[in-house]
Amino acid sequence: MSTPVPARLACLARLARREWGPLYVTVRGGITGRRWRAAPMTLAAVCLTALLQFVQNQSWGYQFVQNIGSVRAEEPLPLALLRTPLSLFVPALDLPVWGALAQILLVFGIAEICVGWWRTLVIGYVATLAGTLYARVGIDWGPGHPLGLPASAAQVVDTGPSAAVVGLAVYVCWRYRARFTAGFVIALMVVEVLVKNNLAGREHLAAIVAVLVLGACTAVSQRRGRASSGSGLPPIQS
Repeated sequence: MSTPVPARLACLARLARREWGPLYVTVRGGITGRRWRAAPMTLAAVCLTALLQFVQNQSWGYQFVQNIGSVRAEEPLPLALLRTPLSLFVPALDLPVWGALAQILLVFGIAEICVGWWRTLVIGYVATLAGTLYARVGIDWGPGHPLGLPASAAQVVDTGPSAAVVGLAVYVCWRYRARFTAGFVIALMVVEVLVKNNLAGREHLAAIVAVLVLGACTAVSQRRGRASSGSGLPPIQS
């Protein structure tokens, strides 16, 4: 005998509340209480990305944006590290800019409300930096290594917020116990690499690994702090 439709819907509702309830309450409370002031850094990042997109599409601005925010693995590492923070906000030329703006507005906005603006920037940068450094290591390993990359990857322009977006999505889901969603995001990135084995997909996986390591270190630190103080784990404040 099949389960009645209302019972199935009730079961799905319970699962949804368990998965996304705490995250939804936090985001809704932030938006309701502060409106646009809930995520000022995110709005600034959207404006910066739109500005860089406009400038790099001008004949006079393309090289300027490349000089300040374009990263390639063939370039000296100090120069790449100097450009990496801004490269996060330089949209990839072969992708529609609205996709980058939507990713930043949604994922950065949720992260800023949930974990604060400076943690959002740190985690986003760690994820982006992990992808940038992986590209160099992967090229050194070469295509014969399971995690290696062809030499041609050194010339690929490595910009855009996608690695930061993936890393932030996984971190926020981990922080708010939305484990199924985090697993789904990770599975999508694995499928991306299997279907289209390019530099961007590999960097997304590197970003996920870096964020999971960062999350594990944070959990260990909080556990030790709780043990030494004898109090419960304090929530992350925005």
